[in-house]
Amino acid sequence: MKYLFAAASVLALAACTSVKVKPVDNGLAMHRVCIHNNPKVIVDDFVMVMEDGFQRHGIAAELYDRDLPPSCEYVVDYTALRSWDFKPYLSHAEIRITEHGRLVASATYHLNGKGGLDMGKWRGTKAKMDPVMDKLLAGFH
Repeated sequence: MKYLFAAASVLALAACTSVKVKPVDNGLAMHRVCIHNNPKVIVDDFVMVMEDGFQRHGIAAELYDRDLPPSCEYVVDYTALRSWDFKPYLSHAEIRITEHGRLVASATYHLNGKGGLDMGKWRGTKAKMDPVMDKLLAGFH
């Protein structure tokens, strides 16, 4: 019986979600960001969820592919990874915001053990990333 309890405890801990955020300093005059398109990311709605998060906090977001537009002061780089368990789901994401190459904010979302037996692992990108974006941009309304 004690082995069953120990195994269940390990599985429960393995299913934890880890979110780490270094928020944007609300003293920054960040009214617009440029999101550097990452073609390796195959989470279809990830950029849209980020754009919505910036807009919700009063920050315009522009997506660019190659050359950084000269008017861009704040650049957003990101990665998002999917895992598969009957269907694909977001299991890891990182967002970095830099100002002229200097890191000003970052956020990481990670499903420990790729979500294990937690049924919440299949929630959509928006449900997972909106709270992360809100923490990242907490000083902006």
